[in-house]
Order: sequence, then C-alpha cells, then structure tokens
Amino acid sequence: MDAKRQDLMSSIGLLALRLGGGGYMMTHGWAKVGMVFRGEFMDKFDPIGLGPHLSLISAAGAEFVCALLVVVGAATRFAAGAVVFTMLIAAFVIHASDPWTMGAGANKEPALMFAIIFATLIFAGAGKFSIDGMIWPAWRERRAKRRAAGK
Repeated sequence: MDAKRQDLMSSIGLLALRLGGGGYMMTHGWAKVGMVFRGEFMDKFDPIGLGPHLSLISAAGAEFVCALLVVVGAATRFAAGAVVFTMLIAAFVIHASDPWTMGAGANKEPALMFAIIFATLIFAGAGKFSIDGMIWPAWRERRAKRRAAGK
C-alpha cells in the first residue's frame, strides 16, 4: 500500500475511533452534565479530594465537553488526556474494589476500555479528517515560511 493510501486509511480509522469512542463517552457524560445543572452534587463523590462540586464538574467536563472536542477533532490530544485521567480515576479510585471484568454490578472494564481508546488518540492524533488536521498543517506551513524568510 502506498504512503498516501496508508495515510487515508489511518485517518479514516482515527475518525471512526474518535466518533465511536467520543460519541459513546458523551452519552456517558451527559448524565453528569444534567446533575451539574440540576445541582445534584453527591456528598460522597470526592475521589481525589477536590470536593464533591468540583469533582462532579470536572468529571462532566471531561466526559462530555472533552469528548465533544475529540469527536470534532479539536485540541484532540489535550481533550483525550483529560478523559484518560478521568477514566483512570474511575477505574482505580471510584471502582477500586470492583472486579476487573464484566459481571454483576459495577466493574473497571468500561473505564479501562475508554482509557485505552483515548490514550490511543493522544499518541496517534486526530487524523486529517478533524479540525486539528485542518489547522495544524497550515500553521506549520506558515511557520516554516516565516523561518525561511528569517523572521
């Protein structure tokens, strides 16, 4: 497979990963967004000592807002990093005593699967079918022209 076709196929794969993982994460985070707007803060929800209000707002922001950024491919690596951090907290703090795999009740598996999906996007980027893919190549080109002109 030639390099151009390989780049196209990789970008399509990253698009599918962003739309699938980000879209599903948004549905997961939507419930927390509703809780924030309704003022339903859980007194016991304070996994890393930020307080229940800031903890819920942070989780909702990562699971919905950052997932939305990943879906459209804007600031993808930063947004994916916030989701990975949140999912690792979910797996190893909130679900610390839960089993690793699916079964009756809560478990670590969904959080770890999301962490893997979004960690992949941190390393691979958003691909060319994204806002990042449209902005950064043009920015790099302008920067290279300025350097070549000695500015």
